[in-house]
Amino acid sequence: QVQLVESGGGLVQPGESLRLTCTASRMITSVFNPNTWAWYRQAPGKERELVASVITDSYRNYADSVKGRFTISRDNARKRVFLQMNNLKPEDTAIYYCNALTNTKEAKYSWGQGTQVTVPS
Repeated sequence: QVQLVESGGGLVQPGESLRLTCTASRMITSVFNPNTWAWYRQAPGKERELVASVITDSYRNYADSVKGRFTISRDNARKRVFLQMNNLKPEDTAIYYCNALTNTKEAKYSWGQGTQVTVPS
């Protein structure tokens, strides 16, 4: 069974950076590699939202709220997905999750525990 493990969150001040890591354990690379991978986030009292997705380094998409500040990348050999977050703002405070996307852009696998990012105002 696929297990998604997110890490790298923390408490940072506005303007600072964090790098999140997602590891798709128990997944063979032949399954990992073809997937479009994505980061989502869920703020308190809000629905989970798609933040960024990556097919390859040449094909990445971002929510308008994070464009120019966040960068998504992937390491197929290690079955990892990263989210570099720069110039963090209080509105970035949320639990961050990774997942693969189906063809209809829904989450493909069961959710992991997520990693908390807190940026105080």
